Amino acid sequence: MNNKDLIFQKIIKRETSTHIIYQDKIVTAFEDIAPKAPIHIIVIPNIFIKTLNDINQKNKNIFAHMLYIAVKIAKNKKISEDGYKIVMNCNKNGGQEINYLHMHLLGGEKLKALY
Repeated sequence: MNNKDLIFQKIIKRETSTHIIYQDKIVTAFEDIAPKAPIHIIVIPNIFIKTLNDINQKNKNIFAHMLYIAVKIAKNKKISEDGYKIVMNCNKNGGQEINYLHMHLLGGEKLKALY
């Protein structure tokens, strides 16, 4: 991991000023520092998983918990009824900029469709 990739580990350990909105033993969720929507939350596992390709039999429940927490946050932020988007990027060509599995929860306005 390079320094850019280590930022998520620092956020999990609360070594940054990042606004954490949810944390449990499995995941941490926080506001994106460069939001692409009025509500832009990042959800990450508390253990290092590099990409979607690294989800396996042993850690698949972590991925399910990430999704569960994203939906829970969407409901708490009152965007679940109007709609929201969950985005995950995988590797360089998929747009992944930080080599640490993470999920974007976006909402709070009408979002453009991908297609």
